[in-house]
Amino acid sequence: MRKKNKHTVRDVRDIFGVNDSSPTFETVPVSPVPSNGIQLPGQKPVWKSVSSNSCLDCGLDKDSPSVTEELSYEVSFSESITVVPKNRERQNNQRFKKDDSALPKFIVRKSQFGLTEVGDLSLEDMKKIRNLSLIELAAFYDALGIELKRNRTERLKGRENGLFGVPLSTLLENDQKKVPGIKVPLIFQKLLLKLEETGLETEGILRVPGSASRVKNLRQEIEIKFHEDTFDWNQVRNNDAAGLLKMFIRELPSPLFTVEYLPAFITLVEKVSKVKLQLQALHLLIMLLPDANRDTAKAFLQFLKKIVANEGKNKMNLWNVSMIVAPNVFIYKGKHANQKEMQAAATTAHIVRLLIKYQDILWTVPSFLISQVRKMNEATINNTKRQMMFDKGVRRLLRRKTMERERPERSETHIPEGVIRVYAPLHSKVSMAIQLNSQTKARDILARFHCENSHASSKNTEVQIQRLYEIGGNIGLHCLDPDAYMLDVYRANPQAEWVIKPKSS
Repeated sequence: MRKKNKHTVRDVRDIFGVNDSSPTFETVPVSPVPSNGIQLPGQKPVWKSVSSNSCLDCGLDKDSPSVTEELSYEVSFSESITVVPKNRERQNNQRFKKDDSALPKFIVRKSQFGLTEVGDLSLEDMKKIRNLSLIELAAFYDALGIELKRNRTERLKGRENGLFGVPLSTLLENDQKKVPGIKVPLIFQKLLLKLEETGLETEGILRVPGSASRVKNLRQEIEIKFHEDTFDWNQVRNNDAAGLLKMFIRELPSPLFTVEYLPAFITLVEKVSKVKLQLQALHLLIMLLPDANRDTAKAFLQFLKKIVANEGKNKMNLWNVSMIVAPNVFIYKGKHANQKEMQAAATTAHIVRLLIKYQDILWTVPSFLISQVRKMNEATINNTKRQMMFDKGVRRLLRRKTMERERPERSETHIPEGVIRVYAPLHSKVSMAIQLNSQTKARDILARFHCENSHASSKNTEVQIQRLYEIGGNIGLHCLDPDAYMLDVYRANPQAEWVIKPKSS
């Protein structure tokens, strides 16, 4: 009776209304809006092209012709869809081309604000990025005419102690007591390090299984001796270490790529054949991952890229690695789990292939999302100011401050327009005032600071370690790209403070 009398869910467009005169899909503007959401008069965006292929040359035949496509982060993915592709189910026997050269090369357009990686923003801003990504993902799927399917999230209780079968958040909580600020579990880092040191050139690595009995005994020994630092890693063979790595990922209570959006991954790849659209959806899904999952997945994919780079010796190309890793990453649960896993084997392998090949693109935060975060923070600041105005005590305090400002014997120095004051608390007690122009980049400020405050011998290493941060104003914390044009960043956030400090790894 509940199902029979259940009310139909209203569409959000029926509630808020949609202007029918506007077109359903918008084309990408010639001059995109900068990431602060304001197009300055008389100013044209300056673009710089950064090829992702310099880092992602995995399994690609350089002599074979491949298509080059352009990606832009300035306009939301849903608004950049000009033509809706026809949703066609692929044939089971002809799903994907296994030739890695069939995948296109992508060039990322780099704006005046540079590129922002996932770890370059504060945790509070990344939470907003996650919420905005879900909204954009829903709009993206709606623009493609595909239903955004989601699995029900099940809270599974894993082990609270040990190493295998323990949630990533629990492992990190325990490891951070020993190593503060760590983002990837120590046991996972050690397994990757062991394989990187000795196993990258092993033929059939990840494909050839180790001894089941040895792997079982090694697991029990690691559980006892790992935290005591008494385990002998030299006794572990490469294939056994690969087996332990796959076992660790497979036995996580919640899969590395969470089951909630597993249907969304599968549906899009099966119905849309254009790799660019698949990559854009995958990009948003990566932004939705919890921090622990995303950081661990990044370390894992970087390791897989190194395996593919040694294809000439280990005989493991991009497709082979993807086929072996996919069942451990995308895990089905339920009555017909094995059947579903077999049906989606090629699809999940293709997704892993995209994750490995385009990982440098997927772990950058789209600038249109950062623009929305700035607007949200500005709205929060304005609301806070309005609430404070209603407080009588605050009004009296503001009146007193205003009277103090109007006194003629004011000693505060006024900072002129286009001048920022840069602080480097770890190196100097004195701040540095820098006049910005249209060509000033973040790397120029770093170089100038180290030239005046550091020894010439250590200048190069210092510049590599230190980064310029934008703190406060309409952003929580933002590690700036060395190629970011500072005058544009300053105009986007004139109330920010500018601090030079080491970048947290």
